[in-house]
Amino acid sequence: MSHTVHPYSHRLGIIRDWKSRWFVAKGKYQNLLKSDTLLREYLEKKLRGFYVSSIDIERGRDMMRLIIRTSRPGMIIGRNGEGSEKIRKDIIAFIEKKKLEKAKNFKMDIEEIRSPESDAKIVAFMMVEGLEKRLPYRRVMKQVIDKVAANRDVKGVRVVVGGRLGGTDIARSEELKRGRIPLQTFRADIDFAREKAHLPYGDLGIKVWIYKGEVFAEKKGVQNKK
Repeated sequence: MSHTVHPYSHRLGIIRDWKSRWFVAKGKYQNLLKSDTLLREYLEKKLRGFYVSSIDIERGRDMMRLIIRTSRPGMIIGRNGEGSEKIRKDIIAFIEKKKLEKAKNFKMDIEEIRSPESDAKIVAFMMVEGLEKRLPYRRVMKQVIDKVAANRDVKGVRVVVGGRLGGTDIARSEELKRGRIPLQTFRADIDFAREKAHLPYGDLGIKVWIYKGEVFAEKKGVQNKK
């Protein structure tokens, strides 16, 4: 029997790193985990439409660092940094309101994604935009597949859309695939994302897999010889 595993968690510690990075004293783990989860949910809702790929959280003894990766950093930062300052104040207000774990030093970094077409989360947002504009789902899927496949880094892409496609009464799912997606290979660099498109007749679920080749550890002995 096969067992479906999330492609990200399947590769944790092999080619992927944790999205929350911190060590904590005994008894505080539960509070920090709750803080990270609620903060991520809040930011994902607040920054919807800003093409945010991931939100990483790093913590120290008296420090907390938030890393927001997006393909549209200018929209978040705003003119003269007004937007990022507003988000920073909103985050601090949210932490105080929910009585979450607070750090003395709070830093927020906004990083730009150079190649948005090879990022599964951003590709999913592209599909959401098209579907919410009431474009035909088959056209949206084909356009996205063509955009992603045109990227040199991408070796394979798969897209699935499920729900009341075209407003029909019975829900179903449609799939498009190009190239290969080796899900069971640990060293395969597979980016995966899930997203929802909100439509008048119900939500449509979107899944995106992007394969960018295999990641091999560089051998020190070989480098020394060279």
